[in-house]
Amino acid sequence: MSDTTTPRSGIARIVGASLIGTTVEWYDFFLYGSAAALVFNTLFFPTADPLVGTLIAFITYAIGFAARPLGGIVFGHFGDKIGRKKLLVLSLLMMGGATFAMGLLPTYDSIGIGAPILLTVLRLVQGFALGGEWGGAVLIVSEHGGDKHRGFWASWPQAGAPGGNLLATGVLALLAAVQSESAFQSWGWRVPFLLSGVLVAIGLWIRVSVSESPVFLAAQAKAEAEAAASPGVKEKAPVVEVFRHSWREVLSAIGTRFGENISYYVLTSFLLVYVTVHLGLAKSTALNAVLIGSAVHFVTIPLWGALSDRIGRRPVTLIGSVGMAVWAFVFFGLVDSASFPVIALAVTAGLLLHGAMYGPQAAFISEMFDTKVRYSGASMGSQLASIVAGALAPIIAIELLKEYGSSTPVSLYLCAAAVVTTLTVAVTRETRGRDLARSRDDETAPAPAVPAGERV
Repeated sequence: MSDTTTPRSGIARIVGASLIGTTVEWYDFFLYGSAAALVFNTLFFPTADPLVGTLIAFITYAIGFAARPLGGIVFGHFGDKIGRKKLLVLSLLMMGGATFAMGLLPTYDSIGIGAPILLTVLRLVQGFALGGEWGGAVLIVSEHGGDKHRGFWASWPQAGAPGGNLLATGVLALLAAVQSESAFQSWGWRVPFLLSGVLVAIGLWIRVSVSESPVFLAAQAKAEAEAAASPGVKEKAPVVEVFRHSWREVLSAIGTRFGENISYYVLTSFLLVYVTVHLGLAKSTALNAVLIGSAVHFVTIPLWGALSDRIGRRPVTLIGSVGMAVWAFVFFGLVDSASFPVIALAVTAGLLLHGAMYGPQAAFISEMFDTKVRYSGASMGSQLASIVAGALAPIIAIELLKEYGSSTPVSLYLCAAAVVTTLTVAVTRETRGRDLARSRDDETAPAPAVPAGERV
């Protein structure tokens, strides 16, 4: 095993660049989800029934998830061919540009049906960019870091998700606190989207300074040498190689992310709808609860990652998935109290359990694939899960609430998702400590015979 891939100062710089970049990208992505629950239903999808308008807004929210596997395939292909760094810069530019443009969009009252169409197109660009971001960000850290502490280092880009949600929710909560409802609906909601331009500029300035993954460079040099030795052999596209030889790992990645993905969007995005529309409480109640929970989530994700370096990826993930299956029934009971401290406790505890699934995930999924297909495989597994899990989670939860007028079916849905992840992780082999520079073939090949005269 190699635990000295990059010096500590170097890996800290790589982690910082990935964390800031992913925070900005998740800020952009989550901002849409929060706005869909709070303002897009009336500004872009006006209907007589507020819950129906919110449901339509969340359908466009889900469209962004539909574009993520395509982004994962395209970015994964070129990331495995030309490197991780170039694609990370491109994904940040695409995401930030789309979010900034959303802040300039005219509403339905101004241009009619053109407004939601333009919003949907920009959402597709967001999803495409984010589909390529996750794999690159976690891989460039995983491949710079050593085997012994990979769970800890690779969990920092994961913390970009609650970091971005914390930033997005915080800005919205601040605006909601200092503005009147009419001012926020009129122009205040645009401020967080326009702010994305500044954040992207900062993220790019930091991200372009990082070095390419040494593991990727070594694999690229090896591939070039093999191509020179066999000029008539055409190398297959990484996505083809993934489906031919690593489809089991893709399924494992999907199952590992299933409960984590659904629980996150129920605990954050759907919560905003549940608290404001179903319980009739102020939007600040839900926003501030998510704000507190996201702060704890951000701090504890690297701790879960570090724990996975000590006891393994599987045990830590199972702590989260089993705990979430139980917490699904406690969560809404606490939220129904309509007490802000109790709601904040419910969200925080839920996100703490989510972090146990999410923290080790970057290292866990990265370690499932060989270097030459790692970007493609990790991206496809994670982003396909986003379609069947995260994209549909708020929509299914809203439909269940609309149909039954109760949170119990939503709890059952959340519990079932956690059980899927539990069963998947239970049958997936442990990956902690894997040397990413070695392929699966190298690890399973028999050791070369040692001549009798050379044996010790």
